[in-house]
Amino acid sequence: MPLKRLVQAAVAALAMFAVAPASAQQVLKVGSTPTGIPFTFLDTKTNQIQGVMVDLMTEIGKDAGFNVQIEPMPFSALIPSLTSSKIDIIAAAMFITAPRKEVIDFSDPIYTYGEGLIVPKSDTKAYASQDDLKGEVVGAQIGTAFVDALKKSGLFSDVKAYDTIPDILRDVNTGRLKAGFADYPILAYNLKQGGFPEARLVAGYKPVTVGSVGIGVRKGEAELLGKINASLSKLKANGTVDKILDKWGLKG
Repeated sequence: MPLKRLVQAAVAALAMFAVAPASAQQVLKVGSTPTGIPFTFLDTKTNQIQGVMVDLMTEIGKDAGFNVQIEPMPFSALIPSLTSSKIDIIAAAMFITAPRKEVIDFSDPIYTYGEGLIVPKSDTKAYASQDDLKGEVVGAQIGTAFVDALKKSGLFSDVKAYDTIPDILRDVNTGRLKAGFADYPILAYNLKQGGFPEARLVAGYKPVTVGSVGIGVRKGEAELLGKINASLSKLKANGTVDKILDKWGLKG
């Protein structure tokens, strides 16, 4: 009997081992903004953050073997949240810049563009460069490469810093702001939705600050960065990145 019980116990232990799930897949917190459409934005129908970078991070996670948990936050909070380990990854419309690379590491470039210029529709002047707005009050989003460049230019009487791009669009739309600068694809997408009918994107304007969006990770996370870049390279090669960009109205 003792031997029988021993065998039964061994079989039971093996059975428990067999049905026990494999080690749970790693869940990484990804910081994204709710107002950066089409890169990242809050879909009010689902109450979920969606967009180019969310789709891309989901595909990268599938390929690299980790799950993604999207954490919505203001753009200016992304890097502080990453460096303080509140999140593990930044996936937003964030340019890879030298100052940022001193604080965090970036993946290979994903998409390249410059700033767009919006003015009230009643203002029909053709603005080709920032010089055409010398001495004016303009606006840009806090924490972006654009707001710093505008301030350093010394061209404007004031550069108002806004929390979100829709905030800039609203002030231009109502005529409270002479002109606003922000990510060209985000401005174009917002205006196509028809929510700011009294604002226009200046077609002939040539951007000054051109950069590439990348995925951000903490310094020292070489293994994670390597996985992200390996998966990103694979997704670029098999056409997945282009499909995601096309889905959201961006050219690959």
